[in-house]
Amino acid sequence: MAGFEVWAPRARRVRCEVDGAVHPMARDLRGWWRAEVEAGPGARYGFLLDDDPAVLPDPRSPRQPDGVHGRSALYRPDPADWTDAGWTGRQLAGSVFYELHIGTFTPEGTFDAAVGRLDHLVELGVTTVELMPVNAFNGAWNWGYDGVLWYAVHEAYGGPDGLRRFVDACHGRGLAVALDVVYNHLGPSGNYLPRFGPYLGDGHSTWGQRLNLDGPGSDEVRAYVIGNALRWFAEFHIDALRLDAVHALADSRAIPLLEQLSIDTAALSAQLGRPLTLIAESDLNDPRLITPRAVGGYGLDGQWNDDLHHAIHAAVSGERQGYYGDFGSMRCLAETMGRGFFHAATYSSFRGRTHGRPLDTEVIPADALLAYTCNHDQIGNRALGDRPSASLTSGQLAVKAVLALLSPYTPMLFMGEEWGARTPFRYFTAHSEPELAAAVAAGRRAEFAEHGWPAGDIPDPQDPATFHASKIDWSELSEPESARLLSCYRDLLALRRAHPDLTDPWLPRLAVEFDEDSRWIILHRNTIHILCNLSPAPATLPVIGDTLLVWEPVRRTATATTVPAHSFAVLASGPTEPGGSAGSARR
Repeated sequence: MAGFEVWAPRARRVRCEVDGAVHPMARDLRGWWRAEVEAGPGARYGFLLDDDPAVLPDPRSPRQPDGVHGRSALYRPDPADWTDAGWTGRQLAGSVFYELHIGTFTPEGTFDAAVGRLDHLVELGVTTVELMPVNAFNGAWNWGYDGVLWYAVHEAYGGPDGLRRFVDACHGRGLAVALDVVYNHLGPSGNYLPRFGPYLGDGHSTWGQRLNLDGPGSDEVRAYVIGNALRWFAEFHIDALRLDAVHALADSRAIPLLEQLSIDTAALSAQLGRPLTLIAESDLNDPRLITPRAVGGYGLDGQWNDDLHHAIHAAVSGERQGYYGDFGSMRCLAETMGRGFFHAATYSSFRGRTHGRPLDTEVIPADALLAYTCNHDQIGNRALGDRPSASLTSGQLAVKAVLALLSPYTPMLFMGEEWGARTPFRYFTAHSEPELAAAVAAGRRAEFAEHGWPAGDIPDPQDPATFHASKIDWSELSEPESARLLSCYRDLLALRRAHPDLTDPWLPRLAVEFDEDSRWIILHRNTIHILCNLSPAPATLPVIGDTLLVWEPVRRTATATTVPAHSFAVLASGPTEPGGSAGSARR
């Protein structure tokens, strides 16, 4: 026998269809319908509401073999399949993240194929593999943010069994696994939740109607979200969740969803005996997300930090359009390095208002913020999906890398970045509904037309070529310049592991020097000094010491080090104080 249940508080009658046979269900006072039915593993099932003949998939479907519009399937994995009994987990502190998209990471685009590339990540120095969303969505390929059945795993990637094998293989190599999850909206195709109950609330976000997190019936909606999160941890042995765009969660309750999720995750962590990590993506620059609950915060462990990305990218590349408008100066880079957020109760010209809140660097360690030179958004949301390698030299890419990887923050790489991959990462979809497909393509063209981009140059998200062009090309590794950059990344991460000063997360112990005109910056991390020259001309910097790593050979005198154009040097010495007449930012 198998138990079937579904929350449908507004329905007068609910029936369960199992392998073609229809069975009545009984309702309780909270709107849950249940039935015990003879069914074996893999049985196809769905629900019929009132007199509607449509058989709907289970909102908590564990598997969708026939796509998001098809029937659900029972899924009963064997716990004995796991081989990671000795895995004790990995905390956020000291971690190095690597974000990848399963569909474009390998030619095959599957979990099993990705396992074949894990040794590359271990040799690189990565500790945590972060997967873009793998929940069930409509179509063969997608970024994953159009998911509609959050409990199921996309079948084309290998389904739930493929994900289990991938996680198990990662743990066997000492790699933790983070999973990107989307709780702020649902995709436009295959979303049947509103037929079952009040899953959606009033108001809209960028992506559509918001979830009902604080209105009537929201207890069950919140349980739906939190139950999904805890299931990834418990049943799939996931180590961390990246919570997409939490600023789009409309939640006025006294205990917000994110705080409750933090509470329940901590309880599960204690039960499982391994760290479980919650990382937010937020546009708010609000440190309360990562402030401990004991001092009034939500208690999340970390968050992505776009300010660090913008400060590094704009300073190195010279781009100033859009949200880069406030960034690009050496002072901006120095201040962001020293305080975590650049916009911290400061005016944002892009938003036309004051934005953010200062980070208490005595309470929140810097490794609670993730630093990156690119990610899926910062590449894929460009008109052509072009990577920094399309316009920057290898030296500039190396400078960006050292600023992120040897900063006090938790580093994160995006797949292929480590060798300067030249393949784009474009926005791609495979919606089966012609009207929806046309609307997505038109919306993309209109978005970039506002910035003066010719409509004919924008890749059509629905064109299969857009997806296939986004697959990274592993053959690039055989090219000398790619191999050189990869060696640099490996050496930087090895330095980070070898020197405690480079994993010290406390910003009050960081000192930063810079020169606006000569465009150099130095990060003083106690005995380690990271010298970066962002100028097209050599720069003489007021630091000497033993050379640990350089991009191009440096020249040293008794009082200074000359760093070539678009290059860096990492030096070690005894404790020093920043000097010279250049600008200085100390925290």
